[in-house]
Amino acid sequence: MAGDTSTMFALFTTMLLLYLGLIILIVAGIWKVFVKAGQPGWAAIIPIYNIYILLKIACKPGWWLILYIIPLVNIIVAIIVTSNISKNFGKGTGFTIGLILLPFIFYPILGFGDATYKKC
Repeated sequence: MAGDTSTMFALFTTMLLLYLGLIILIVAGIWKVFVKAGQPGWAAIIPIYNIYILLKIACKPGWWLILYIIPLVNIIVAIIVTSNISKNFGKGTGFTIGLILLPFIFYPILGFGDATYKKC
């Protein structure tokens, strides 16, 4: 019985560390994307404000932030915003799909890669 507890604890700890690693990758990537777009990098770690900055980078008005509150609409808006961010960095639809499905890989690629931001 004691072995089961230690195994579960080890599994939980491993999963927690993996999760934290993925979060750090996403935040670091978004931080660099913000800096490339001429925005403050620290905004990536401020809830709600980071979405507002993403809207600015995607060339969308600030009032779209309200749309993130509406269920199902928020999913559509997030896809549109992600698509516009991808386009503003010169990337295509495939990269947009990557940003949506694997943000822990594609945001660091966008942020640390050679993509340049094209202003609105």
